[in-house]
Amino acid sequence: MTQAKSSPSSAATGRSAKSAPNRKKTPSVDNPGRVLKRSRYSKAEIYEIFQRFHADNPEPKGELNYVNAFTLLVAVVLSAQATDVGVNRATRHLFEIADTPEKMVALGEDRLREEIRTIGLYKNKAKNVILLSQQLIRDHGGDVPENREALENLAGVGRKTANVVLNIYFGHPTIAVDTHLFRLGNRLGLAPGKTPLDVEKAMEKTVPKEFALHAHHWLILHGRYICKARKPECRRCLIYDLCKSPEKEKFDAVPEIALRTRALVDKESAA
Repeated sequence: MTQAKSSPSSAATGRSAKSAPNRKKTPSVDNPGRVLKRSRYSKAEIYEIFQRFHADNPEPKGELNYVNAFTLLVAVVLSAQATDVGVNRATRHLFEIADTPEKMVALGEDRLREEIRTIGLYKNKAKNVILLSQQLIRDHGGDVPENREALENLAGVGRKTANVVLNIYFGHPTIAVDTHLFRLGNRLGLAPGKTPLDVEKAMEKTVPKEFALHAHHWLILHGRYICKARKPECRRCLIYDLCKSPEKEKFDAVPEIALRTRALVDKESAA
C-alpha cells in the first residue's frame, strides 16, 4: 500500500513543526555565539587564576619537539590541523637529516613530502617548508628572524605561528591563540572576542605581566586536557571554584585538585 508523502518538517521528524524544540547553536571557533564585551572576572580573580596555573606547573613547555629555532618554526608550520603527537612522530627522523634551511632545501620537496606524509595537508606543507627555507637563506642569512612581521612574511607562517616561535624560542610574552585558547577565552569569559586576534588582544590586557610569558601555554594545556571542547572535565579543574563559565558542571563540593592548588598558592604567598 502506497502512503502519501509527508513533509520533512513533520512525519520525517516524528513531531510537528510547532512542537519541535528550539536548539541553541553550539559556539565554535568561527562562530563563538554571543560574545561578552568584557571579562567576567575581577583583577584579583584573574591574578588568582594564573597563580594557580603557576603553582601547578611553574615552567610549562610546548609539546612540539625541536632542536633549534628553525626546526621549531617548521614544527609549528606542520602542526596546523594536526596533533603535536603526529607532528613529533613525523619530524623525529626529518630533524635528524634536515635541521637547517640549507639542509631542508637540499632535501627537496619530493623527499620532504615522503617524510611528513602522515600529517594532514602534507603536500602543501612540504611546499611551504621548502619556500620558507629558501626565504630564510635569501633574506635572513639562514637565521630565523626575531621579528613578527618578518616571520609572517615567510611561506605558511601566520600570526599564531609567529607568536609561538617568538614565545618559545625567543622568550617574548606573546599570546598564541589556537582553538583551545580561543575557546577558553570565550567559554570562561576570561578574554572574550569574536576572532583569534580579538582574544589575543584581550588576553594581553587581561593577563598579569608576571604571568605573561607562560600564559598561553597554561591555557592551551588546560583547554587540551581539562576544559575540552565537547565535555569539560570540571572535576579535574584546578580553577573550578573561580570559574564563571555557564557550562561549568555543578558539584556539591569543590574538587580536590582545586582545593589542593589553592592551598599551595596560599602556602607560596605566605612564604
